[in-house]
Amino acid sequence: MIVDVNGKPAYAYTGGKAFDVTLRTAVFIHGAEHDHSVWALQTRYFAHHGFGVLAVDLPGHHRSAGPALTSIGAMADWLVALLDAVGVSRAFVAGHSMGSLIALDFAGRYPSRATHLALVATAVPMAVSDALLDAAREREPEAIEMVNQWSHSTLAAKPSCPAPGFWLHGMNQRLMERVSATGEPRLFHTDFSACNAYTDGLARAAQVTCPARLIVGRRDVMTPPRAAKALADALRGAHVSVDTITLDAGHALMSEQPDATLDALYTFATAHAPNRS
Repeated sequence: MIVDVNGKPAYAYTGGKAFDVTLRTAVFIHGAEHDHSVWALQTRYFAHHGFGVLAVDLPGHHRSAGPALTSIGAMADWLVALLDAVGVSRAFVAGHSMGSLIALDFAGRYPSRATHLALVATAVPMAVSDALLDAAREREPEAIEMVNQWSHSTLAAKPSCPAPGFWLHGMNQRLMERVSATGEPRLFHTDFSACNAYTDGLARAAQVTCPARLIVGRRDVMTPPRAAKALADALRGAHVSVDTITLDAGHALMSEQPDATLDALYTFATAHAPNRS
């Protein structure tokens, strides 16, 4: 559906069902140079099992109008504005990679708005190498190819998403190319720069008041499990319920381990059931 957010059209996929504000709300936030479609399996399941779903396209990404936002904090503020626009006061929030930083910042600065915090393929800090930043700025096709290779730990995960036999590398490559083609120039660099510049992660974790779950890939070379340890410790220091689920996958958890990722998200969302918004 299209939502007016700060005077600009924003797109949110609702999982194949009309969004119902009377249900518990689950928000899904994609990573750099991606869009809502990375959550295809997980969002459809949530939407057909008791949740109103909002899988957003961030500003400047695919169906949401630009310009793209240049900081993690600005993206978290945009998420608040989107929830206000649809009349949602509290939500389960899940983010992948860059999206995990947005979800963390949202839950830390707006603790009354988050019922759960699910951080998928996360790291704090989420540093980006100078070589990759340079490629994203000057040679975006090269950067897309590099990240696509690093995101996957296998050529053909079983069962892969959306079904066995689909070419994970090719699908992800085309998705990033499509987002690049429909967005503004140097979008990948804008996203990576926002991740690289974000230094508030541990401070935000200390402000979180809702249950948290980290979902990491054992073979993730972009945000390896060890890179999430400081974040997990900071969340525990905030005296919230927190655990870490490790899956046999790389960075592209939703496509390499779609069912396991779904199970980790849904069991978490329903084990700590809040009052409805």
